[in-house]
Amino acid sequence: MQVRGFGAGYLVDDVAATTRFYADVIGLPVTVELDWFASVNAGAPGFEISFVQRGHESVPPGYRAPETTGLMFGLVVEDARAEAKRLEEAGVELVTPVVDEEYGQRHFYVADPDGVLLDVIEVIPADPEWAAAHLPAS
Repeated sequence: MQVRGFGAGYLVDDVAATTRFYADVIGLPVTVELDWFASVNAGAPGFEISFVQRGHESVPPGYRAPETTGLMFGLVVEDARAEAKRLEEAGVELVTPVVDEEYGQRHFYVADPDGVLLDVIEVIPADPEWAAAHLPAS
């Protein structure tokens, strides 16, 4: 299989509200917007997050109604602290505060209107002791 892009999609109750959150609050550009389907670009050509109206006939029978659970996206940014401040100022509640992890991430979580978690990540240097114990020698 020669993969040329990646699209994650999930069922939502309100396509417009979810699209507005990702476009207006998170800042991802909308690439398709219909009344039953929308897609935003996740930061690189060919990488999309899509939203499909729950119950729509384009979804196979038996999969049209389930609630979305256990879904989380990671979005890598230049400055996690600045993004957390921007989102809080826009009225978005942080699920967790910004934390630095020994494995080389500064990150925090927010939830979208459908309860999907967004892990907003800044790559930082890993703790040298942790890296020595867990990463292959370079």
